[in-house]
Amino acid sequence: MAETIRKAFVLKLKPGALDDYIYWHDNIWPELQQEIARQGIAEISLFQLEDMIFLHSRVNDPEAWTRLWDSDVHRRWGELMNPLMHYRDDGIIDSRELREIWHFTPELTG
Repeated sequence: MAETIRKAFVLKLKPGALDDYIYWHDNIWPELQQEIARQGIAEISLFQLEDMIFLHSRVNDPEAWTRLWDSDVHRRWGELMNPLMHYRDDGIIDSRELREIWHFTPELTG
């Protein structure tokens, strides 16, 4: 199996949106879960600091997120998230991709 690629993004919540944002992610639609897997996203973790969400993911290829964002189910999810998050004028979530500058995986020795 090929090694996955780590990708990370920062997204900004609107004031007072955190509880709803957590609720919807705790209750993510099964069809969105399937689309995430189908597009090659192996793992997603969300972290919060004030009004910012840090999204860390492992993907099978660099275009996995673009394919997901362009899918019908993610567009519908985006409509649900619209009152909670900042969006660009083109309707895409206002996010910034983070550049990985260091990663360490220790090797276990016997």
